[in-house]
Amino acid sequence: MPMLSLRSVLYLPLAVAGLVVIGFLAPTHAQDARPPELATAAVDARWHASLEAFAAADLRQAPLPGGVLFVGSSSIRLWNDLETSFADQPVVIKRGFGGSQLLDCVKLVNRLVLPYKPRMVVVYAGENDIAEGASPQEVLERFTAFVQTVKADLPNSRIAFVSIKPSPSRAGLLPLVREANELIRAYSQTEPQLEFIDVYSLMLDANGQPRGELFSSDRLHLNAEGYALWQRVIAAHLKV
Repeated sequence: MPMLSLRSVLYLPLAVAGLVVIGFLAPTHAQDARPPELATAAVDARWHASLEAFAAADLRQAPLPGGVLFVGSSSIRLWNDLETSFADQPVVIKRGFGGSQLLDCVKLVNRLVLPYKPRMVVVYAGENDIAEGASPQEVLERFTAFVQTVKADLPNSRIAFVSIKPSPSRAGLLPLVREANELIRAYSQTEPQLEFIDVYSLMLDANGQPRGELFSSDRLHLNAEGYALWQRVIAAHLKV
């Protein structure tokens, strides 16, 4: 699949009565071939509800600029004590929306990232992209598009990619997950403001299999022990 153009990736609907109504369906390869106006016209209620909740939270108390912004899929959304897990940080913002792909983070970067002017963006996404059929190279291209868009508006912000985790329920995808992680690790080494946070290797047992004790009963999402591991690893990367 060719590199996504910023025009097709970043097309967003217009604001209505001061609120932005945004939604889209996770694209298939057939949908990618359609004009951007048609490909992004459908409203996906999942994203609409999440974005409305984020907007309402911002109206109640707008986060100060210069914080640490966590963005991505359900592994971020379900991290219930995320803000208090990094209490040493003056501002921690959680903007995870379950079921999303890295492609969705790219499309919604103008809503999810840029308004907050964070000093650091921590991204967990890509696992759902692979589960929906994206190749490791496509995951890299989507992360590259995300980085380039953030850097264009926030050139001083750091961006950290949390490696795609080895979910037991998706064990058959582990070779693709490893490849995507290595591609993004290598890319992160080419940009001084990028970091790769490796949680993948710490979530494997001595036989190279996912550590089941880190996951909830669905064998996909993290439990308290899994999040505690993530907190220890990620915290080391948040120091100024």
